[in-house]
Amino acid sequence: MATKPTETITTSQDYRMCPRFEHATQLLGKRWTGLLLDTLMVGPRRFCELTATVEGLSDRVLSDRLRELESEGIIERIVYPQIPVRVEYRLTEKGRDLRPVVQAIHDWAEKWILLPQALDGNNTTEEEEL
Repeated sequence: MATKPTETITTSQDYRMCPRFEHATQLLGKRWTGLLLDTLMVGPRRFCELTATVEGLSDRVLSDRLRELESEGIIERIVYPQIPVRVEYRLTEKGRDLRPVVQAIHDWAEKWILLPQALDGNNTTEEEEL
């Protein structure tokens, strides 16, 4: 019969997950959120512009993501009182502070992520296509 070791194994440093980092990654790591933030980095967008830009995103999920980002203070919803009512979404200062993060992901993806045509064995590079 096997016995359990009685000694405690410890690491040289006890690591504890930072609750702020955990919350940020849970919020920003949700599907579609990064694409929405990237789109809003260019400027304010209306709901229909967001659905047109982020292909495959349903209206229901877009509404959910916009509400979450608004409740976190990352975006704001601006209602223009005209007929018909016009609503836009734009980044707050807190949201605009994510620009270096979004750019870092762009830079990393440019270096490490292959485009689908590269995966198919097509040896042309993006520069050759441009």
